[in-house]
Amino acid sequence: MARRVKWGVLSTAKIGRTKVIPAMQRCELAKVVGICSRSLENARAMAAQLSIPKAYGSYEELLNDPEIEAIYNPLPNHLHAEWTIRAAAAGKHVLCEKPIGLNVAEARKIREAGDKYRVKIGEAFMVRNHPQWLRTMELVRKGRIGKLRSAAGYFSYFNNDPKNVRNELEYGGGALLDIGCYPVKTTRMVFGEEPLRVAASIERDPKFKIDRLASGILEYPSGQCVFTVSTQLVPFQKMQFFGTEARIDVEIPFNAPPDKPTRIFIDDGNQLYAGQSATMESFAICDQYTIQGDLFSKAVMENTEVPNPMEDAIRNMAVLDALFRAGESGGWVVPERL
Repeated sequence: MARRVKWGVLSTAKIGRTKVIPAMQRCELAKVVGICSRSLENARAMAAQLSIPKAYGSYEELLNDPEIEAIYNPLPNHLHAEWTIRAAAAGKHVLCEKPIGLNVAEARKIREAGDKYRVKIGEAFMVRNHPQWLRTMELVRKGRIGKLRSAAGYFSYFNNDPKNVRNELEYGGGALLDIGCYPVKTTRMVFGEEPLRVAASIERDPKFKIDRLASGILEYPSGQCVFTVSTQLVPFQKMQFFGTEARIDVEIPFNAPPDKPTRIFIDDGNQLYAGQSATMESFAICDQYTIQGDLFSKAVMENTEVPNPMEDAIRNMAVLDALFRAGESGGWVVPERL
């Protein structure tokens, strides 16, 4: 059997146990060999449930295991920077969940740690290498929709549980950090540019104080993006890209199902009735978390760049920071540059 990178998972967070770990267990180049929790009992229970060989009763114990080569960090947002840096200091490569940190300052410290300890650190934007996004970028680059001028996005779910970490302001909860990062990331990908300035409207929950409804405008050199995200609206997601000759509609852009084909639609606009002038492209069943795990592991083994390196993570974080400042000021804000 070919060599596989040995991974440890930092905590029993839901996204890890329900999505990422099962997907990584199907990787060709990655092997999940350990999982930790602040409770050894919890770690052992999750390890047994997911057939993971090792369980640790603390984060430190996992980081000190010399067998572990890479860490997947799905901790709450406010712990991303601390434990990614501590993992790097322990000589581990790190795939950290998005957002990489709470702000640009944290993202820069993470990059500094990666450079200092000579390990690879990447942000877990699993959408980056899904075939539907690779194809969308290819179509735009080839001029299939003419000149790309506009993008529109929407992403929402409903969660008003006071005990949920996404509703705790001090833990980095709220719509922009949790899901607003996706339209920012994907439009940066497809435009192939960085926003020149941003504007935003933000509504905060009166009890939780987190941003529960946020809309942004990103002004790119080639065009504009408008998007809305919410943690307290009907679940829905969509991304559309409009060119001078046609548009692309990514049907399920972010939570692409691992057990069904995904689709994009290319529409030249000859008919206003939904779908009547659109052509559809379908993509074979795949799991974007499996792809992510294999690509990161390959980068570790071959000493090449990870799919979402820290330079990109810092740029994405800079746009999110600027959106928060724009929401407070009511004016346009220029994102911090690298």
